[in-house]
Amino acid sequence: MTTDPTGSRRVAITGLGVVAPAGIGAQNYWAGLLGPGATSGRSVEIEDWDPTPYFENAKHARRADRVEQFSLAAAGEAFDQAGGLDAIGIDPARFGTIFATGVGGLHTLEEQIQIRLEKGERRVSPFLVPMMMTNAAGAAISMRYSLQGPNETITTACAAGSHAINYAARLIRWGIVDAVATGGAESAGTPTGLAGFSNMTALSTTGVSQPFAADRDGFVMGEGSAVLILEEWSHAEARGANILGEVLGGASNADAHHITAPSPGGVGAIACMRLALAESGIEPGDIRQVNAHGTSTPLNDAAEADAIREVFGPNAVPVVSTKGVTGHALGAAGALEAAALVLSMQHGLIPPTANTAAADDGMEIDLVVGDARPWTPGPAISNNFGFGGHNGSVVVAPAS
Repeated sequence: MTTDPTGSRRVAITGLGVVAPAGIGAQNYWAGLLGPGATSGRSVEIEDWDPTPYFENAKHARRADRVEQFSLAAAGEAFDQAGGLDAIGIDPARFGTIFATGVGGLHTLEEQIQIRLEKGERRVSPFLVPMMMTNAAGAAISMRYSLQGPNETITTACAAGSHAINYAARLIRWGIVDAVATGGAESAGTPTGLAGFSNMTALSTTGVSQPFAADRDGFVMGEGSAVLILEEWSHAEARGANILGEVLGGASNADAHHITAPSPGGVGAIACMRLALAESGIEPGDIRQVNAHGTSTPLNDAAEADAIREVFGPNAVPVVSTKGVTGHALGAAGALEAAALVLSMQHGLIPPTANTAAADDGMEIDLVVGDARPWTPGPAISNNFGFGGHNGSVVVAPAS
């Protein structure tokens, strides 16, 4: 198959896998998103995580950081749901891996630094570099499934997951590949990582993530992975795939304002959402749900609320942040939230914004709180904004 100079090929979502504190497996994750979402402390982690079922043996599992472990677990579920490699039937040279992380193997790096300080250089693991490098998770997926197309890792902080999905979809849309395993993984809640975020006053002092609430005071760290299998639409249809949804389009731009703070009034976010709608070929009034970045930090939530009001109108579209349940998984956030949108479409419900009773005064957004809200699934947008001024938006629609 040759490239498509019109960029008009449709992009189907045929597989979805999730590993998260809210639940391991997509349907368990969905159940977790419905509540109650109470968090306590600086981070919410996957308890009693056992990676061995996802590896040939325990030794191989130990040679992978949690980020890689999570990604392979999520990829396994996604490929299974898509029917497996043989059923997908794509030439390996035209099957890509576009993955995201904000930090990579921070647990391994911190552990090995401590070993060097206490025991000397000779005791540092020879697996340090392949375990800590940011491209390890995507590389592991590519090698496990023999995917020989483009294998690239995006590390644009908290926007990385959205950027990876956008890029993956564009590779298919333009005919450069026919399928992509995409998404993101993160596990950055190490003592040093948490200390750094805490000392810059990004973490909640109460240990509760309250997106868009008046008394929000910072985020709670999360971890996990989500993997989506994307395919060229006509190929997925021809093989009888169960198409879960469609990536209509997306966008990426930069605030060019400050290393951590958003541009005032959400100017960059406004432009990003409008670019995503334009690429998707739809109007603001077509959007039926916004899965917001909604980190629970004062400046970011205020800027995003301003941006949503500006693009869609005051209280015009249901808005949810799932981070009250998941915590903030940094580079994996966009993938986890795209997964939440697909599941929201499957179940005909918008999950509530956990821990928040109402949006802050002056925020003219229709924030879903309390109970899940029934909706008629339609095009929806997921936003992610990262340190460095990175903005990303993805537009997903139900299969039709």
